[in-house]
Amino acid sequence: MSAPNIQPIDGQAVSFVPEWPEPAARFLRAELPPAPTLPLREVLGPRLAQWVEDAAEAKGAPPDYVFAALLAVAGATIGNARWVSPWRGWNEPPVIWGMCVGLPSAGKSPAIDAVAQPLRKAERLLREAAEAEATEWAKRAELAKLAESAWKEAAKAAIKAGDTPPERPQGCDAGSPPHIPRLVVNDGTIERLGAILARQPRGTLQMRDELAGWLEGMQRYSGGGSDRPFWLEAFGGRGFTVERMGREPLTIDRLTIGVLGGIQPDRLKSLLFKSDDDGLLARFLPIWPEPAPVRRPQIWADEALLDRALERLLSLDLVIDEEGETRPSFIPFAEDARGLMDEFRLTVRGWEAEAEGLMLSFIGKLPGLAARLSLVLGCLDWAVGEGREPLEITASEFGKAAHLVEAYFLPMARRAYADATTPKAERAARRLVGILRAQAWHSFTARAVMRLDRVGLGSKAELDPALAALEDGECIRPIDTPQNPQGGRPQRIYAVNPALHRVQP
Repeated sequence: MSAPNIQPIDGQAVSFVPEWPEPAARFLRAELPPAPTLPLREVLGPRLAQWVEDAAEAKGAPPDYVFAALLAVAGATIGNARWVSPWRGWNEPPVIWGMCVGLPSAGKSPAIDAVAQPLRKAERLLREAAEAEATEWAKRAELAKLAESAWKEAAKAAIKAGDTPPERPQGCDAGSPPHIPRLVVNDGTIERLGAILARQPRGTLQMRDELAGWLEGMQRYSGGGSDRPFWLEAFGGRGFTVERMGREPLTIDRLTIGVLGGIQPDRLKSLLFKSDDDGLLARFLPIWPEPAPVRRPQIWADEALLDRALERLLSLDLVIDEEGETRPSFIPFAEDARGLMDEFRLTVRGWEAEAEGLMLSFIGKLPGLAARLSLVLGCLDWAVGEGREPLEITASEFGKAAHLVEAYFLPMARRAYADATTPKAERAARRLVGILRAQAWHSFTARAVMRLDRVGLGSKAELDPALAALEDGECIRPIDTPQNPQGGRPQRIYAVNPALHRVQP
């Protein structure tokens, strides 16, 4: 055994034996898993993949954000015109909820704008046409009022004279006013969204620059209710009745709303630990890439390409059934694609066995997500002229979607939800290891750590579980210290396993 190594700590001479086993590997891993690489050209055709890369370059943002916005916008634009059906009884809307995670300087908003602006342009063209119709309708409505007034006067006179009143002429009814399309809504209440969707069966997109306040506000509805049930149904395209006191109820046959927005990492962590476990947060695709390099853009995206793509997606109409009701056209899976879905569901079952909490809820939705993605990706390629209109989901199309889920969305969720899936003591222990490395401490006192006032380690109650975990993991050891001749509580001094400084975080 080696001789004790004498080191002064806070003015005291202490000794410890520098012989250590290997420390527990779980404490040496980085607190934040690395971001996966976006397999952009493996899942999109070359023209659209190039557009995503160019748009990201022009906006100074990672392509991941542009891609997330593209999926959410395309899914909401398709809306209830097309649903995907792996087999009878299982139907999925193309709704994608994208959550771009990053610091304020990460380029989230500019990247989202690269896709949102063409959508707003498409909406503006539709609105202008609808407003022209509304102007004509207003003229007819005025004439209808006059005709209605004249008929009422004639009816009153006939009744007074004992004659048969005239029938109400057709000119008294101007019909319903034209609906002004809303392809994207920024701050819609449930009542407002309900009114839009009652007239717009296709669906819409809810876009928020900052998702955290919106999600937190769902529990603060002044009427005594919560908006969360509405949004849980909006993800699945299910029927929903909007009821508020003092207002007529609105029934929506297929409540289909895409969601897109950004959030800062600290706000996401706050949500992860206080959000209700109802699956709402697990419906989002969290996208948290590494920051893009800071440089002047040299390339600009072809704006006309996405304009044409959205115009083509909007040309997909809902089906009118035998009873005169509108419904989606259900796109079936080919038999070989169903076989791949069976294999994918078994793989997901294996992932579920190793997960818990939020990750378990997220993983459970991956088969449905893969089905949705197969439709959205296929429609996007068709919209830019790089494929056929999806009338059936092939094995190739589903294979791309499953690959995107396994290689990208699943590891990205593990990165974004790392704090929520790691026990609190282990999270604190990893932070403490980071401090030991950053300070190059080979020995330290508990007091010195608390003086740093770091999040999760600033008090004895927070620090003690981390110290205990690192002791159990052979990362640190307490050092016996001589009694203070002046009395008082002895300092807690620890030696650090040298391996902590050899292993890179």
